[in-house]
Amino acid sequence: MSHILILGGDGYLGWPTAMYFSKRGYDVTVVDNYFRRNACTELDVGMLYPVPSLIQRAKIWNELTGKEIKVVIGDLTDPEIMRSLFKGDFEYSWSINHKFSGIPETVIHYAEQPSAPYSLINYKYANITLQNNLLVTNNLMFALRDFSRDTHVIHVGTMGEYGTPNIDIEEGWLDIEHKGRKDRFLFPRQASSLYHTTKIMDTDLMWFGVRMWDLRITDLMQGPVYGLETDESEISGQRSEVRGRTAGRADSHELRTIFNYDEIFGTILNRFIVQAIVGYPLTVYGKGGQTRGYLNINDTLQCVHKAAETPAKKGQLRIFNQIMETFSANELAEKVQDVGRKLGYQVKIDHLENPRKEAEEHYYNPTYQGLIGLGVKPHYLTDEVLEGMMRVVERFKGNIRRDVIFKGIKWG
Repeated sequence: MSHILILGGDGYLGWPTAMYFSKRGYDVTVVDNYFRRNACTELDVGMLYPVPSLIQRAKIWNELTGKEIKVVIGDLTDPEIMRSLFKGDFEYSWSINHKFSGIPETVIHYAEQPSAPYSLINYKYANITLQNNLLVTNNLMFALRDFSRDTHVIHVGTMGEYGTPNIDIEEGWLDIEHKGRKDRFLFPRQASSLYHTTKIMDTDLMWFGVRMWDLRITDLMQGPVYGLETDESEISGQRSEVRGRTAGRADSHELRTIFNYDEIFGTILNRFIVQAIVGYPLTVYGKGGQTRGYLNINDTLQCVHKAAETPAKKGQLRIFNQIMETFSANELAEKVQDVGRKLGYQVKIDHLENPRKEAEEHYYNPTYQGLIGLGVKPHYLTDEVLEGMMRVVERFKGNIRRDVIFKGIKWG
């Protein structure tokens, strides 16, 4: 199978993606510099459970499956580190044979500061966001130009690039007729944070690389993701023969992804579920009419896999809207409240003064059929899915710190 290079392989999406491709026989290399872990430590925000280092995770995965995920620890804002991944003149932080896998057929690009609130804490965190996100993407574009223009890039963008326009949101492109002439343009962008602004700039950088150097890029405009379990993450909790001994059934979380529940790095549904379990009123901002597109973490894995199987053509920037269904903040809170009450929790909803600058009531009708057309089979947000997430969070209830759930980082 082909060589997959995952940038940002330690993150909420990066590590599950690495296991997903490895299980299916791909030669997987992951790169990370622990940005998110270090940021969580610096800002003193909690994780639901401790997570082994990236190298430890790779060793556990190898022990349980016999498959190898090669690890490189490095800062991709350094152009020479990025370029070394295509030239082969780097050292693996962990692998079995330390043999260069060759130029990757596919690069999956998650290596960005992923939080809108983080980008607006103050000017220093805004600068970190701009520097990290734009330098990594630009370094990747030039590495591709100089070493491998045939490599397919799958970049995970965000639906937040579009904002909440008063027209239907197409999948990346819009056909315009103006004064009797027609042309096709990137759909207008209007970000609501500096993080989302960097994602717009990513798209522009990649569109430039496609036009100038005939690169092949798929940009996935992803909505907020929820969930913490995938088929691969639960391998460590199953009975397996491992090096002559039996691995017992467990509540093991060693292969599960990083799970944040704070307002900086936790996504909205993940936060609501943790809040429900510890009796913290669900933090709905303002009127709660903010509507977004959502997807299960397992669908993120499907989407990047289908995109890898059917790569963009040379000289093509292919854009898909990566969501499976839409909800308002009120609708999500009510779903969590209903399921929580069935499980015996007294879940309350609190409408807080909105710390963000955003439309709380708006039109929202995105198109999102492209990935389903490639064969993605959606997981929908059912009561059973919510109950399953709550049952997992219950096991780690003692780890939850109420003081980090909400601090009120303001946009204004």
